[in-house]
Amino acid sequence: MKKYKTGYTQGTFDMFHIGHLNLLHQAKELCEELVVGVNRDQLVSEYKHKVPVVNEHDRAAIVAEMRCVDKVVLCDTLSKTDAWQQLHFDAVFIGNDWKGNDRWRQTETDLKPLGAEVVYLQHTEGVSSTILRDKERTKVID
Repeated sequence: MKKYKTGYTQGTFDMFHIGHLNLLHQAKELCEELVVGVNRDQLVSEYKHKVPVVNEHDRAAIVAEMRCVDKVVLCDTLSKTDAWQQLHFDAVFIGNDWKGNDRWRQTETDLKPLGAEVVYLQHTEGVSSTILRDKERTKVID
């Protein structure tokens, strides 16, 4: 039996990679329904100060095709309390590389009275869209 009825995770999911896949699979193992928020291009531009390689609609379509994902929503905010107001999830999943981060400690505090938990999942080391993008930029063509 799954621990949570509805779980939620959110991200950019640009240049979908094994770290994204691992996170989604781990999250689904812990909930009956997994809802995934895909950050809109404008939001990514505001907080990461870069434009995603893959546009928001294509990123959402890619994530929606994953068997472990039950629903995809496009997100205009990083606020998990705003997301909870719409989705009423029991848990929000994030990689354990964020554990102890001020923003996520505050998220834990904000979600607790709503009956939702922050669950830290095993982060896949050495892979991210930023790392992949930087590796591509530094390739030397012989």
